Amino acid sequence: MHPVAERIQQVFPAGFQRAVEWRGDLAVQVSREHIHEICRYLHDNPDMDYDYIVHVSSVDWPDEAERFEVVYEVYSIRRRARIRVKTRVPEDDCIVDSMTNIWKGADFMEREVFDMMGIRFRNHPNLIRILMPDDYPEGYPLRKDFPLRGKGWRDTFSFIGEKN
Repeated sequence: MHPVAERIQQVFPAGFQRAVEWRGDLAVQVSREHIHEICRYLHDNPDMDYDYIVHVSSVDWPDEAERFEVVYEVYSIRRRARIRVKTRVPEDDCIVDSMTNIWKGADFMEREVFDMMGIRFRNHPNLIRILMPDDYPEGYPLRKDFPLRGKGWRDTFSFIGEKN
C-alpha cells in the first residue's frame, strides 16, 4: 500500500475504507463522518502538507445505495504529491462537510457541485447556486436521471443527426 494511504489508515482506522494507486496516482476512500478530520490532517501535518486544492468533483452512481461520490483532489507543492480523497453520500441524506475552512479555494468548487448535483456542504460560508438561476426548478443537470429532453424550448431542440 502507498505510504500516505498507510499513514491515513494508521491515524484514522475508523475513517479509512480503501486505497487505490494507479500509475502513481493515489485515491483514498474515506467515510463521510471522518472526511473533514482526514482532510485537516492532510493539510496541517508537515509530513503531508497538502496545501493546494486542485479540484472538487462528484460522481453519480444511481444504482448504488450511496448514490453520490464527492472527490477532493489536493496537491502538496513542496512534496510534489497528489491525492484524491473520496467519500460516498446517500441520496436521502445528501450532505458532506465543507472543506472551505481548510482550503479557501474549495468555495466555488463546492458551490458548483451543489448547483449541478444537489450535494450540500455543511458549514459552507455561501452555499448558493453559481451556474443555474436561483429559482431553477428542474433539478440538478449532472445527475444521471436529469432528462435530456426538457420543457418548452428545450423540447424542440434537435441533437446532431437526430430527426424531429
